[in-house]
Amino acid sequence: MRVIPLASESLGVRSLATFIEAGGVKILIDPGVALGPKRYGLPPAKIELETLQKMRKKLQGYAKRTDVVVISHYHYDHHTPFFEGLYESSSEAFAREIYEGKLLFIKHPRENINFSQKKRAWAFLKNAEPIAGKVEFADGKSFDLGGVELEFSPAVPHGSEGSRLGFVVMTLIDDGSERVIHASDIQLLNRQAVEWIIEKAPDLLITGGPPTYLGKRAEGSWETGVKNLNEIIRETNAQIILDHHIVRDRNYPRFLEELEKRPKTFAGFLKVDDRPLEAYRRELHKLEKGEEVKLPFKLG
Repeated sequence: MRVIPLASESLGVRSLATFIEAGGVKILIDPGVALGPKRYGLPPAKIELETLQKMRKKLQGYAKRTDVVVISHYHYDHHTPFFEGLYESSSEAFAREIYEGKLLFIKHPRENINFSQKKRAWAFLKNAEPIAGKVEFADGKSFDLGGVELEFSPAVPHGSEGSRLGFVVMTLIDDGSERVIHASDIQLLNRQAVEWIIEKAPDLLITGGPPTYLGKRAEGSWETGVKNLNEIIRETNAQIILDHHIVRDRNYPRFLEELEKRPKTFAGFLKVDDRPLEAYRRELHKLEKGEEVKLPFKLG
């Protein structure tokens, strides 16, 4: 099985987009890229916008060779909408390129979903259904794609139990020799997701960490995330790729150090340096003004 992380916070944008080739089946999971419109009260810096365009180009390149598209939920950093969006680098043309003629496995648009995501799901399906090869509601189901099994979790909370952000589905890909789970936006904060991952015993887990960058609004999430991921590591011995929300916190290297097996970020897996641009947005704006600022990574 070939796993290629495409875009994420360690690569400079909000995303957990991943390309997986298994048994000749080419699968694109969570095909979206975005920037936070505001961070520290600031809009994205110029280099963030430039990086967003690069990540969009990469995503579209992999979309062209994809057979299957998976959407875990309807936040814009996890799917490409059919509108012109500056901070999503989105357009109808990009969306058509991703979804047209493809087999789509998507989070159920009406069940176990909050109001905001239900509206986004409706808008997505209105445009995607007429052009997709086939649309399957994935929650809790399994599918055999010519010897490659795709199994989807039931809808689990987007973060902690009772989260106002709704629900997501996780994806297990099994080609008979390797099992990979893409666990998008569970944030390692709810038992249902943790127990499902342990039960499925993946060889590789791709997941996002807790949103510790939110400060008091995410109080206790650091400790819970460390505890739950260490439990997964002990019970499964899986290789871990960890990114997304946790990398918006500039203290994320310390989070990685508290784990019993050190995970790789998307950047680390690709053997390039982490560039957590959003976490250093204040410094990036100062650089644009010509001020001298030290960063823990290179911009070039």
